[in-house]
Amino acid sequence: MQLIFDQREAQAEALAYVRKESLDIYNRLHSIAEDVHFVQRVHESYPDLPVLPNLRCGAWYVDPEIATDEPVYFKSTDGHFGNWNFNLRRPNLHLLPLIIAHNGIILVDSTRAGKRIPDALSKTVPIWCAVLNRAMAKTYPDKKDWNVKLYCPPGAVSEQERAQIEVNLDKWADALLNSAYTLPEIPCPLRPLWITPSTTMFPRLPPRENMSYLPIICVSASKQIEEGVGRRTNGFSYVQGSGDDHELWGMGLTPTLFWEHNKELLEADRDDLPSVVESIVTASKCRQGGDTWKALPTPVEVVGGRVLIGAESDIPSTPPLTIPGVDKPVSYVIISSSVQDPQAGDTGAEGQVPPPGPAHILRLRMAEGKKDQLHFLQSVLPESMRYIRGRLAKGDAICVCCESGKDASVGVALAALQLFFDDQGALVVKEDGTTTPVNASKASIKTRLQWIISSRPQANPSRVTLRRVNEFLLSSPAFRRR
Repeated sequence: MQLIFDQREAQAEALAYVRKESLDIYNRLHSIAEDVHFVQRVHESYPDLPVLPNLRCGAWYVDPEIATDEPVYFKSTDGHFGNWNFNLRRPNLHLLPLIIAHNGIILVDSTRAGKRIPDALSKTVPIWCAVLNRAMAKTYPDKKDWNVKLYCPPGAVSEQERAQIEVNLDKWADALLNSAYTLPEIPCPLRPLWITPSTTMFPRLPPRENMSYLPIICVSASKQIEEGVGRRTNGFSYVQGSGDDHELWGMGLTPTLFWEHNKELLEADRDDLPSVVESIVTASKCRQGGDTWKALPTPVEVVGGRVLIGAESDIPSTPPLTIPGVDKPVSYVIISSSVQDPQAGDTGAEGQVPPPGPAHILRLRMAEGKKDQLHFLQSVLPESMRYIRGRLAKGDAICVCCESGKDASVGVALAALQLFFDDQGALVVKEDGTTTPVNASKASIKTRLQWIISSRPQANPSRVTLRRVNEFLLSSPAFRRR
């Protein structure tokens, strides 16, 4: 009995040690740095191919000096067993012109212990390639010998699972072709290839003039470690997939901050590193804002740029009445957790409610994530729709911003596109503020979301945000006046 107890205690201590080592920021950053060297080697082997980090983990492993500035999101859950999907909310179609121009791309991602290749690269990307290939074959039936096979990495995906996925490909291709997205013609089929640190010989690509496929090289950056944490070498324990879930270990550090302060972070002693990270994160928060745009908001092309979407951190400290490339005055809806809410009792320095801001700016309080979703439904959406209708009637363009530029702002813009623009993207708001009713349905809302994603590929509204927008738009109009 004592022996069994001792074994359990030893196992518990071992698991606690592994968890402690895996969450140690010193181990994480130095493990990432080790994997970066491998990614660099892959880049040097294919210097003509653009390198793109997959959201969110991949950005830790790709030096911005070699990265291509295109958002990429192949989600692992779209490749999980039994949950396979070509998701029209993440079509990644904006990558096709880049792939065509450079005859391929390199995608970088990583995974934690137990796997050699993340599901995003072993299944989601192969599904994407095969669905696009089939969509091309259906659109251009004169393409002879067009390869529509589903390719998955041997050893990572069983033949049985591959066959189960393959029966869905035509259905997904038809859904893509029936969507609001526009597909550019590609000269030859897409073909995924895989490289991991255990790969002994990198794939040899044919000369450009002899290419029968466009390679999508999927790079899994981390070495596979069965327990997830390797023996300590060079003063740190190697953690597989260190870039994953950085909210748990990063102390506020992001891939952008890591690369901006790479040398300082990697040269810091283990004991000093937490304070170094804290100072970097604090300094980054202090420098937010400014007098110029960090990145311009994205106009939704179908409605002629009358609606734009951006991130709060990219806006000048005083949002201007004009935006480069926009030929109308601009009004703003800014959704942020830091906005003061008079109804919640926020007051100024002398106990007074802050005065209203400029007429061209509506600031609404809302925390990112699931926490404030009821507030989003009952307050943010109704208030923003009343404001947007009035500003559109005055002839303004509307710029909607939230903290990420991907979630709440997309939800508000989506509701506005449904209420104030018809199915061809024409404005239905008159000068007196009245509107011509537009019938809303799940299909019409989905189409307008596709308008947004076509213009702003990084748009990534959560399921709960989309659920609230649908609830708002498909409920009685009387609810919208609450």
